[in-house]
Amino acid sequence: MELAGVWRAAPADDLGRRTFPDPALDDARWATVEVPGSWRCWPGFETCDGPVFHRHRFAAAAPGPGRRAWLRFEGLAYQGDVWLDGSYLGDTEGYFAPHTFEVTEALRAADEHLLAVEVACAPAGATPPRALTGALTDPAWVGLGWNPGGIWAPVRLVETGAVRIGATRISCPDASAEAATLHLDVALHAADAATVPLSVVVRDEAGHEVGRRDGDEAVAVGVNRVRRRVRIERPELWWPHAMGDQPLHTVELVVGDGRGAPSDRRRVTTGLRQVRMRGFVATVNGERLHLKGLTYGPAGRAPGAVAPAVVRADVAAAVGAGVDLLRVRAHVAHPALYAAADAAGLLLWQDLPISANDAGLRRQAVRQARQAVGALGHHPSIAIWCGHDEPVPAGPPGSLLRRAARQAVPRPGGARLDRSVRRALERADGSRPVLAASGVLPHPAGGTDAELWPGWRSPDQRDLTDLVRRLPVVARFVSGLSAQSAPDDPAGLPGRWPALDWERLAADGTDVGLVTGLVPTAAHPTYGSWRDATQALQADLVARSVLDLRRLKYRPNGGFTVATMVDAHPAVSAALLDHDRRPKAAWAALTAACAPVVVVADRLPAACRAGERLHVAVHVVSDLRTPIERGEVTAELRWAGGQRRWRFGGAVAPDAVTRVGALDAVVPAVPGTLALHLELRWPGGRATGGDATDVVV
Repeated sequence: MELAGVWRAAPADDLGRRTFPDPALDDARWATVEVPGSWRCWPGFETCDGPVFHRHRFAAAAPGPGRRAWLRFEGLAYQGDVWLDGSYLGDTEGYFAPHTFEVTEALRAADEHLLAVEVACAPAGATPPRALTGALTDPAWVGLGWNPGGIWAPVRLVETGAVRIGATRISCPDASAEAATLHLDVALHAADAATVPLSVVVRDEAGHEVGRRDGDEAVAVGVNRVRRRVRIERPELWWPHAMGDQPLHTVELVVGDGRGAPSDRRRVTTGLRQVRMRGFVATVNGERLHLKGLTYGPAGRAPGAVAPAVVRADVAAAVGAGVDLLRVRAHVAHPALYAAADAAGLLLWQDLPISANDAGLRRQAVRQARQAVGALGHHPSIAIWCGHDEPVPAGPPGSLLRRAARQAVPRPGGARLDRSVRRALERADGSRPVLAASGVLPHPAGGTDAELWPGWRSPDQRDLTDLVRRLPVVARFVSGLSAQSAPDDPAGLPGRWPALDWERLAADGTDVGLVTGLVPTAAHPTYGSWRDATQALQADLVARSVLDLRRLKYRPNGGFTVATMVDAHPAVSAALLDHDRRPKAAWAALTAACAPVVVVADRLPAACRAGERLHVAVHVVSDLRTPIERGEVTAELRWAGGQRRWRFGGAVAPDAVTRVGALDAVVPAVPGTLALHLELRWPGGRATGGDATDVVV
């Protein structure tokens, strides 16, 4: 039974706390909200920061003899105190984890009931941090002052027998063409001490049984942890979309009551695959995959207002752009994301909602790490767990060496948090790579993936190539690429062109100094002109950086994530899709740069002098799993009044970077632009590329 629909609500206060759980309280004049939902979506609560009282009356039949009733909250942002019929049931903490309370006796005592919940959530930008909400309350993602509070996911009444199946962790630590193994960690909530049967059955998409494990379990009163392993012979393996198909399996758990009748059952969908990572180079089922990714923030500011269809469309758009990986940045996303990613073969890098200033919330972080594994670990799309998002902020633009030195300064509280969270994730799920933190440039004491932002937080995009030559380790995995740009429509931005409210935009995460420094507003008479210039800069940096890193595939680069896919609200940001999902120019640039096969050349200098000799290597990058036979590359240098052409032919290796030749040329004594055009043709395919530079005479 789902307790959805209209609830009564009112802002919380100390006086009301004494009476709001009382079923006799007349709440007819209270405002109404929808559950599931976020309170700011409803009239009267548009600027409310809570706490908010929620009340709901419902009728429910009493559970029969030997049966038990449970009240389950699927998601509540962020803290809740729960009463039923005036009696306190307990509290909840954490917006993504389900919370369950037994209500058997309450439902037997009456037919009509009153559920009362006080919900509290701090707004975006609140200090000091009091909750692990990550991106949901980060002004850079949702805007300063926004509050995502509310009962955003379903509330249900569930009936079971004497034994209930509680939190269940399912993982696939190993899988090959010969066999796969599923590990299950199951919580059994027993009303009495007994020996009960527990059955685990694995079925393929056609419903055929492919694995089974039956046995009896001795349970004590309360919570019992049970571990099972199920082996599947000659399994159908789940693959990322660029590597194969995505067959899914159903795991059904059935526990008996000890007297021959089923007590509870649960069905979970999963996939059989093995994920490993070494030096940030990932393998799936033993095969390497260069991870082309996007950062994915909250799909919307209000979790309760996110439509599953919107999330599914985001997944389809990412796959259509040639992306292999979404990094779910600093939050746990809408449940629809994980199911859609499983079905589409899109890998996920899953962050916990832990941000830079959360070092004092270690116990909550460890508990929520275990909860995340329980809630999400069965999804084959999740390839990487990551604890702490950017524990040391990048700081102002400038030298990468200075940034690395700053991040190497000891931070005892943060380091302890990171170690604890990593240990909790590894103990709860040993089947996936685990990163304690992210965004820490490699330094003598450690380092993770690198937030580089070439051409945005460094003076020139070409700095990326030079940096990798001098310090290859920083390119193992690059999680910061892009630039900030303006959305198509200025509606929703603070202020009006040309007098935008830059102070408010800065509070919402816009790098005002960078965006107006690189694209000065004074040079553009209209918003449209300035917008187009910001988007053109973003598109150029995204395309060039992605192609540079693809040319470094596996040596040393294991992948990258472009920041970011979509805005949750109107913003001048790094998103490639604005808050209405309208693509910016960088979306098409990313799609072209992430094509399965691209032809690229060494970067030309920013400017060159007449008579200077150019030596430019040309490469073909192929993500195809089969070789390209009879490929032909044509390269042309063009200038005003002239051109020179080269041709190269041969085979292109699968899943590799193949050097096809080099161009040697003398820069002509003709002022203007020297353009390089590349074209690769092969039976059934074509790819193009190029670069340009200015000639100084």
